Order: sequence, then C-alpha cells, then structure tokens
Amino acid sequence: MVERTCEMRREAHMPRLAPRPANRLSGRRRREIALGYLFISPAILGLVVWTVGPLVFSIWLAFQDWDIVSTARFVGLENFRTALFGDEFFWISLWVTFKYTIVSVPTTLTVSFLLALLLNANVRGMPVYRTLFYMPSLTPAVAGAALWKWIYNPEYGLANYFLRQLGLPKLNWLFDPVWVMPALWLMNLWGAGGGTVIFLAGLQGVPKEYYDAASIDGANAWGRFRHITIPMVSPIIFYNLIIGIINTFQVFTAGYLMTNGGPSNATLFYVLYLYRNAFKWLNMGYASALAWILFLLVLVVTMFVFKYIGQMVYYQEEIRA
Repeated sequence: MVERTCEMRREAHMPRLAPRPANRLSGRRRREIALGYLFISPAILGLVVWTVGPLVFSIWLAFQDWDIVSTARFVGLENFRTALFGDEFFWISLWVTFKYTIVSVPTTLTVSFLLALLLNANVRGMPVYRTLFYMPSLTPAVAGAALWKWIYNPEYGLANYFLRQLGLPKLNWLFDPVWVMPALWLMNLWGAGGGTVIFLAGLQGVPKEYYDAASIDGANAWGRFRHITIPMVSPIIFYNLIIGIINTFQVFTAGYLMTNGGPSNATLFYVLYLYRNAFKWLNMGYASALAWILFLLVLVVTMFVFKYIGQMVYYQEEIRA
C-alpha cells in the first residue's frame, strides 16, 4: 500500500507532454507524400497538357471560325448548323462509318469468340497456336495497311492470285466502290487476335464444375455452350462490343493510307473527313465541331447499347459469408 502511494505521488509530479495534434503529419510522412506527388507528376502533367488542355481548347474552337493564320472569330452554333444541315459530305462520311461499324463489330466479335473457343482446347502445343493468332494484332496500323494494300493489288496481290486459282475473275478490290468496303471488313479481321485473348481469359475463368454438373444432368455440347458458356462469358462479350463500337467509329488509317477516301467517297470515314477539315483545309473550328458531334454520337450509341443489350449480360453474384 505504501509503495502504491509513492508511485502515485511520483506520477503526479512528472511533467506531462502536450498531446500531438491528430492532424499534424510527421516530417517523414510529409516527405513520403511529397515524393509520391513527385513520382506521379509526369502522368498528371501529361494528362493536363495532352488531354484536358486540348479537350477544353477544342470546346472553345467548336464555336469559332479559325484557320490558324487569322484571328479566331466567334460564330456561335454556326459550325454545328453547317454540319447538320448544310454539309453533304458530313452525312456521307457518317453513313460510311456506320456501314463499316455495323458489319465489322459483329463479325470481329464472332471470329474472335470462335477462335477463343478453339484455342481453349487442351491440345499439345497450344501456347504456340495462341501466340500465332495473337501476333497479327500487334502489327502497327500503318504496316498493316501497307501489307493489305499489297494483298489487294489487282495485278499481283495475293487476293486475286487465290481467286485465279479457283477459276474466279479478279477484282479491283480498292478501286471498285462495290468491293472496297467488303475488302476493309475482311481486313479488320486481321486484328481479331486482341479480342480473342480477352475471350480466352473469360473462357478459362468459367468453373469446370458447371460443365461436369451439366454433363451429369444429360446436357449435350450445345446445351452446355448455350446455358453455361454464353452466360458466363457475356460480360466479356459486352465489353468487346462496346470497345469495338468505339474503335470502329474512329477508323482512320485504312481510309487514309489505302484508299484516301475513294473510290467515289466510298471510304470517306468520319474521322478522315474531320482530318481533312482540320489539317488540309484548316477549318479548325468546323473540325472541332465535327469532333464533338462524333463524341455525342458515340455516347448516344453506347448508352443505347447499355440500356437494351447490357440488361442481357449475366453477372455472377458474389458469394458472401
């Protein structure tokens, strides 16, 4: 008891330190935060300079009449009015882009999915096959366009060579308004390997127990594919669908390098027409208006797909404890 009393007296006479404010950071912590901001500053600076800055500037330009040389002149909604009601080539380029999208997206999705199903099989040497099918998607767009321009050459291209071997007449692939779009549709399948890899990852994530249980219940291959594979991979299908729509609405390289918008404006894609207005005719304000119209168009199409197709997607419920 005496020892306890003495201890309490000593504690009473000990100097008490003022509590450190809860919101005050230590010097080491402040240095860590500053170092973190220093490391991410190039990414932030790049985002501001190369993305946010041009984005804001293009909004301002869409309401201006500017040819780079002279002073910009405010014209209000005139650029948008001209595009929608006074420019024939605006609607031509929009129709060409839509026609390319409406065929390229479903065909690429189908081919990518079928390839993924084949590459998901347990076959010897499968990593080699997967690599071979994926490699074409890594080809730079310019190199791919040059390669396919040679393939479609009417005199010595591989496409007409195979047609002659089959006894069929040669075609002027890139010089015929009827065949130039099918040629580009076919060329677009060259990059199907990228979507195939994503589909393959989704297929390998489907639990094998589902297939085993369905087989025990008497389901055949088609039944397992329809009631297990398709629902389980539907989020991947939906993702590739959205990405495919966005990418095809921005197609440019094929129309610029292979056909230059021809023949007879059959490949005058929207972004190619936008490029001509901006960098060939120096109609920067009008080109900015075209860019924002494209943005709104893609936004509307994407929202439509989310509303009417997104509800068909099956999302497996998370197992909660």
